[in-house]
Amino acid sequence: MRRLPPPAAPPTHAEELRGAVKLAVQATVQVTTVVQEMHIAIGGGPELLGRPLARVVRTLTAPTYASIRGITVLVGGGLDRALKQLGPVLGESRPGPEREALLGALNGVVGDHLAETGSALAIPMQLRQAGAPLADPVPDSRERLLLTVHGSSATDGCWTRRGPHMGEALAQALDATLVDLRYNSGLHISTNGAQLSALLEETVAAWPVPLTELVVIAHSMGGLVMRAACHAAEEAGHGWRSRLRAIAFLGTPHHGAPLERGGNTFETALGLTTASAPLARLGRLRSAGVTDLRFGNVLDEHWHGRDRFQHGPDPRQRLDLPAGVDCYALAATSALDPAPSLPSDGMVPVASALGHHDSPPLSLDFPPDHQAILFGKSHLDLLDAPEVAERLRTWLAR
Repeated sequence: MRRLPPPAAPPTHAEELRGAVKLAVQATVQVTTVVQEMHIAIGGGPELLGRPLARVVRTLTAPTYASIRGITVLVGGGLDRALKQLGPVLGESRPGPEREALLGALNGVVGDHLAETGSALAIPMQLRQAGAPLADPVPDSRERLLLTVHGSSATDGCWTRRGPHMGEALAQALDATLVDLRYNSGLHISTNGAQLSALLEETVAAWPVPLTELVVIAHSMGGLVMRAACHAAEEAGHGWRSRLRAIAFLGTPHHGAPLERGGNTFETALGLTTASAPLARLGRLRSAGVTDLRFGNVLDEHWHGRDRFQHGPDPRQRLDLPAGVDCYALAATSALDPAPSLPSDGMVPVASALGHHDSPPLSLDFPPDHQAILFGKSHLDLLDAPEVAERLRTWLAR
């Protein structure tokens, strides 16, 4: 009998601390370089005259900034060696809620960099139950699987941030096994989608009993990851796709989020002048996952071969909701009552969450009775508000 994919070994305290030190060193070196470039730009004289003093300022200040970078790297190297020696004493990692939240946020912002550098702080994708890796054999395995997929800068711990997991009661109503996904939200959405499709294919094949149905609850970016996984499964011919019955999208930015579009505009504006241009480099530290949220990129084709920081129009082509799947969209708004123009939930516009778009080819066809708006709620309220649980029960337990 095939076994479930083994979970990645948790990092030790020393490995995590070493990862944090390396990240701090890299950040300090980057900031020092930015400050140096601004110093040269400002001290070099008027831009209209070609900054005649720039070479002089660069020559005079170079030893100082090189010294700062050198000392930073030297101290970081010393700390890294010390922590490596202390590894056996510090033991394994024992995560708490605060550390989990910080780790999720860190991966959301620079998770692609953490993965590329092999940092112990990079979150590996895995399926989990009750805050721990999914056991093999799965306890209380049933013919239906209820999967939750968290959003950007979060982990599976977000579902229990203020009390019991919203999915527990729903799993009982569906007679399903509840499983949570954890992933590095700083990676490209399409990359996470492909990984999720492969993981589900292995999991379904090794499930202790024949799995007949898969139901998904996806919050925010998690909905885009799930759409990417469906596309990847169809491209690869994965068998789990035929078992997918329903997806509930909670505040998913199907057409992007204004926060990332605003950040991109601000970064572009910084690059317009020589003095502020170095600051634009800091904006380019944000992860691939974050920049995917500008328009709601789901496929490799939406970003591959493009400068993801360059200001420009929406590059996406039409991608329908997965065929043969009951898809539901729940949006939240800070408004207390219906109005012609509703404010967002603080992160995602109502229209984006419901799949509406001014361009008909990009608009998603959620049936009218598969859409709902939650009034007087924030983006994070979609994780645990009683009204959300009741709505999901009405939709999914039909």
